[in-house]
Amino acid sequence: MTPEQSTWFAETFDALVSNVGQALLGKERTVRLALTAMVAEGHLLLEDAPGTGKTSLAKALAATVQGTQHRIQFTPDLLPSDVTGVTIYDQGTHRFDFHPGPIFASVVLADEINRASPKTQAALLEVMEEGNVTVDGVTHPVGRPFMVIATQNPIEQAGTYRLPEAQLDRFLIKTSLGYPDRASAVEILGGAKDRTTNLQPRITTQAVGTMADIALTVHVDATVLDYVARLTEATRDDAQTALGASVRGGLALVRCAKVWAASQGRDYVIPDDVKDLAQPVLAHRLVLDTEAEFSGVKAADVLERILEHTAPPVLRAAV
Repeated sequence: MTPEQSTWFAETFDALVSNVGQALLGKERTVRLALTAMVAEGHLLLEDAPGTGKTSLAKALAATVQGTQHRIQFTPDLLPSDVTGVTIYDQGTHRFDFHPGPIFASVVLADEINRASPKTQAALLEVMEEGNVTVDGVTHPVGRPFMVIATQNPIEQAGTYRLPEAQLDRFLIKTSLGYPDRASAVEILGGAKDRTTNLQPRITTQAVGTMADIALTVHVDATVLDYVARLTEATRDDAQTALGASVRGGLALVRCAKVWAASQGRDYVIPDDVKDLAQPVLAHRLVLDTEAEFSGVKAADVLERILEHTAPPVLRAAV
């Protein structure tokens, strides 16, 4: 990464955060996490109560990068073809034509993903990992950038299908928006109904791909990589976890840390980047021991304790 690229990346990232922040007042950290997931070419899982702005976040992200946005309302009767698309025989041309589903967009909002059957949830697995949809043996790329923002409602579990660990692992980051502070709430109540309608694009979708390529060049020292490895190992060795973070989780943490560092104008990752992102990147990948879960222990509590007891590398002074 050149100094010019570093400056452009940081300034562009801040401009994107500011633009999306016009639609989601008082949620800068969540917006930064969402943009980090987009630039790292990953996906975001939001677990929140209704009416906290999840749809607005997806619409604001798509508008900011001049991309397309589709919303899929997941219901128990939703079929995989309703998500990916279907091949239909055209009697006029005597051939099968592919009709793409709503998954073909820059930003896809999978609303209440846990309400759909496991079969329909699984329809997202290939496209989230590979960026392609295969229908009747033919592969169709979804384009770049491509991001799934899935939501879950934590207060209504009747009639839902819990996401399996394999699919949770596909989400780069899991976070929540939460309710706004009072000052932001007052401004929201006195403003327009939909703040995303007036948002102007700040960059093109091609520029998002450029940012993703630049982020890959951020340097990660071997001592920082060792720190990430020790953190993920500690989640697997902890007495309160039945399943810890996999190597994929460690790779996800490094990918996000590179974007996080570049967004602050640095071409190298520091231990604080890893600490800032460990909770949203790793917590949802942990499966707690049954006894710990019944005792009310949360994955975030386990990860916080691991962070406290795992010593970060000491930065070396310049010679």
